[in-house]
Amino acid sequence: MDAHVPRYPRDWYDIECRVCPRLSAFLDEVKDEKPEYFCRPVPPFGDPQARLLIVGLAPGKHGANATGRPFTGDFSGKLLFQTLYKFGYASASESIATDDGLMLHDCRISNAVKCLPPQNKPVGSEENNCNHFIAAELAEPGLKVILTLGMLAHRAVIRSKGEKQSRYKFAHNTVHTLEDGAVMVNSYHCSRYNIQTRRLTRTMFHQVFETVALELEGAA
Repeated sequence: MDAHVPRYPRDWYDIECRVCPRLSAFLDEVKDEKPEYFCRPVPPFGDPQARLLIVGLAPGKHGANATGRPFTGDFSGKLLFQTLYKFGYASASESIATDDGLMLHDCRISNAVKCLPPQNKPVGSEENNCNHFIAAELAEPGLKVILTLGMLAHRAVIRSKGEKQSRYKFAHNTVHTLEDGAVMVNSYHCSRYNIQTRRLTRTMFHQVFETVALELEGAA
């Protein structure tokens, strides 16, 4: 494993994973175009003993897929890291590269799908193939709150718990208590589209983190 890739438990993440033929072929294609890009499954980032796990969709082509860190180098990371800094989870308000010294406290960021998908759209089999990684992270005893960014992440968390999707309707800034007692908070994804169309505003995103803070306080 490369020196800059955090040594998380192997059941959380496998840098050598090539289970999904379409994703593996696409990573090879992008690597040929951009040899300097990471172009492998992207590891989680943050505190291994975090109480808060943030689950995104998948690496962006010129963001996490390039840098090797979730939400780093792409538009969606701007609001996320600014917010993490504001609420005390991040040591800086900007995530630039894996060697920028940024650290997360009591928070970890992961993706429902670890590899870059074409058109940013994984298919169902790819979501299923990757789900055991999220399931392993969610099984950590110290984890208290799961923040899902978007419907795909919401769906991945419920699938990893073996529960019925129909029991939990995705809605922005909504709290769900799962059967095993885990707390899941929903948010619209902090994507360029959602921000530019104002489906998600800075105020709305901050309100989600206020909800997260209340849930963590209640779980302490």
